[in-house]
Amino acid sequence: MAEQRPPTDRDETPLERADRNFGELLQELRVTQAGVQILFAFLLTLAFTPRFPSLDTMQRATYVATLLLAVLATALFTAPPAVHRLLFGQGAKPTIVRVSSALTTLGMGVLMLAITGSVLLVVDVAVGRGPGIAASAGTLVAYLALWGALPRLVRRTVVRTEEAPQGAPRRER
Repeated sequence: MAEQRPPTDRDETPLERADRNFGELLQELRVTQAGVQILFAFLLTLAFTPRFPSLDTMQRATYVATLLLAVLATALFTAPPAVHRLLFGQGAKPTIVRVSSALTTLGMGVLMLAITGSVLLVVDVAVGRGPGIAASAGTLVAYLALWGALPRLVRRTVVRTEEAPQGAPRRER
């Protein structure tokens, strides 16, 4: 069953809404792409440092897994413009927005894992395995709280506000 969404106060057609939503998604991607590019560049350079040959098996496995997660995050974050470009002018904007939003959401999950793996690797090498595991677990919890729990909490607050008596603001779409 499709989710019922309240009407918006915006006077826009479905295509205008899709254009606006895609523009907002691209703005979000500009922020996340910068972060994933920095992470990816950092990981690429690690293999060429003098200390890399001294990494143990777990550290090397963490490095490879984290590097591959960063590659996947990069692919997911750069897919929306590619989808848009290939479907441009074919009247598929609402579909492009839905697919791009799903790709971006998946990309953020993969990026969260890549960052968690990077923290594990760096702290493990710098101060030891136990602190590395603790730091990466803390990182994962922080990202789950900020990227998962916080938006849900805010959404509940917005829904309660929308259910208030007349005059309460309604949710944007």
